[in-house]
Amino acid sequence: MTEPSSHRLTWLVLALGLALRLLISGQFLLTPDEANYWQWSRYLDIGYYDHPPMIAWTIWLATQLFGQTEFAVRLPTVLGISVASVYLCLLASRWFSWRTALQVALVSQSLLLLNGSALIATPDGLLLPCWAAACYYASLALEHDRLRDWLRTGLCFGLGLLSKYTMLLFLPSLFCCLIFSKTQRGKLLTWQPWLGLLAGLSLFTPVIIWNAQHNWVTFRHTLFQGGANTTSAFFTLAYLPEFFGSQAGLLSPLIFLLLLARWLTAWQQVQHPEERIRFLLWLSLPGFLVFCLLALHVRIYGNWPAPAYLTALILIAALDSLANSAGSRLWYCAVGLAMLISAGVMLQLWSPVLPVPVQWDRTAQETKGWDELAQTVDQALRTMQRPEQTFVFGLRYQVASELAFYMQGQPRTVSVNRWSRPNVYDFWFDDQMLLGMDAVGVHEYKGMDAILRQVFKRVAPEQKIVLYRHSPWFGREAVRTLYLVRCWGFKGGLRWLPKEVGDIRAVEARP
Repeated sequence: MTEPSSHRLTWLVLALGLALRLLISGQFLLTPDEANYWQWSRYLDIGYYDHPPMIAWTIWLATQLFGQTEFAVRLPTVLGISVASVYLCLLASRWFSWRTALQVALVSQSLLLLNGSALIATPDGLLLPCWAAACYYASLALEHDRLRDWLRTGLCFGLGLLSKYTMLLFLPSLFCCLIFSKTQRGKLLTWQPWLGLLAGLSLFTPVIIWNAQHNWVTFRHTLFQGGANTTSAFFTLAYLPEFFGSQAGLLSPLIFLLLLARWLTAWQQVQHPEERIRFLLWLSLPGFLVFCLLALHVRIYGNWPAPAYLTALILIAALDSLANSAGSRLWYCAVGLAMLISAGVMLQLWSPVLPVPVQWDRTAQETKGWDELAQTVDQALRTMQRPEQTFVFGLRYQVASELAFYMQGQPRTVSVNRWSRPNVYDFWFDDQMLLGMDAVGVHEYKGMDAILRQVFKRVAPEQKIVLYRHSPWFGREAVRTLYLVRCWGFKGGLRWLPKEVGDIRAVEARP
């Protein structure tokens, strides 16, 4: 295939991938985490408990333009993943060929990891374009040493920090790329890279200010997630199978194996300039190794290593892209399998067309029944004697957020965190706002109505609610069982109480 043909096909593949994701993005209900991030956008701030504020800012903008819909909530991440793919293809075409860029376009539009980051609105969908853009501008900076390229690299790094803290891994990756290269390490003695870093860190200032005002709660949470507070063994192999299994599933098994193989053999490849291969290796492998090491201590979520795979996709395409007929067959088999996995999950999000029982179907567990639950709670709210003095709550922030999105009028719901875990709701509500009010709540734990009497004067017996999905294969299947409870006279007790002395997350939250 000629370079002009590859060029045109690359943009066609990217455009088709974007169009498909835009079409699907409004066809299924919000997952609990998405509803939570949408809630953030209704309480705009320069910082939040879990993550930096970019996801809230972009959802706010999209919903202001397109309404309070699933499509609008997901639009920033749908666009973000396409931006990431564009930067990867531009880097591949500049360093190798448009034929290689076409391979990058095909694989990037095929991976479940990237499609999931687009269609499920989370900080990853905004982190990945920032990481890809930073890599692109860093490659220009290393080649030309121009101030504008270092500044662009730094600004993309800063925007990435405003999206997710995983962006911090970009710094040691780029530093290692420079320090271990005889031709590049001298740039560390010049002022341009450091000015770019300063520009990026300046964008992160709002998050520092917010955390300084709130006892550094976000960093405490991040340390907790990284296992700083765990009482389990420092070294364990228990989490490694799950970690590698999740990576093989999200990338597809063949792509994951190709990736590991090319990381192992990259230094021995001579058919491409060494510095370029070295750059792609340093901007991918260290991030993956960090999460491998963490997996020896704590459970790692499957999406966490996602940035590490971006330049690795270019590495695979550059080294395996139709090098020979056997390599060609293996490459297309790997991409084809990735497409099949993504297509199956995306179809299942839209409608349960695959014969997967509900207990194994994560898409059903995350997206089915929230609108029906909201209707039930709406009906219960209307039966309360003082509906204007009645608030709606969940015992988990996920349930509270889903109710906020799908109930009539999208009310300001509350999460009673006392028995669960600290979260962002602790910074929006305190007891004084709700004292004496009645409430309608939803929880997942049978018998919780008795415990709720600790915070309410009177609690009615709980009402069982079963949410279903309708499958053409299995008929009507129960997705989850919840319990609705009516309460009167809130006495106080919203906020999380630590279960263990010395919990690193235990600070006083100030609304």
